[in-house]
Amino acid sequence: QLQFVESGGGLVQPGGSLRLSCAASGFTLRDYSIAWFRQAPGKEREGVSCISSTDGSTYYPDSVKGRFTISRDFVKNTVYLQMNSLKPEDTAVYYCAAQTTCLKGLIISSWGRGTQVTVSS
Repeated sequence: QLQFVESGGGLVQPGGSLRLSCAASGFTLRDYSIAWFRQAPGKEREGVSCISSTDGSTYYPDSVKGRFTISRDFVKNTVYLQMNSLKPEDTAVYYCAAQTTCLKGLIISSWGRGTQVTVSS
C-alpha cells in the first residue's frame, strides 16, 4: 500500500517556523495528489493543505492560509509543508496522505506515524 514517513516536527515558540517532510515509500510521488492533515488531542483530523498531481495547484483552509505552504521535490520524492508564524492552536500530530484528487478526493494511502508539532512558550 502507499505509505509515507513524516518527519521534521518539534517544539517551537509562537511565531516560529518549522518545515515538515513527507517521504514517499515505494511509489512515485508525481502520480498522486498529496495532502497534509493534522490531529490535536480530542479533535477531529483536519486537512491543512493539498497539492494536485495534475497541475500542481495548491489548496489551504482559512485556518492556515498565508502561513503554510505545501511543495514537492520529485528528485527526492518528498513533499514538504513549510509552516510559518506558528500559533499554539497549530499544535497537533501532522500526517501526509495520497488522494485521488484534492477536491473531495478519496484517501488511498495508509496512515503513517505522523510527526508531532508543539507550539508553546
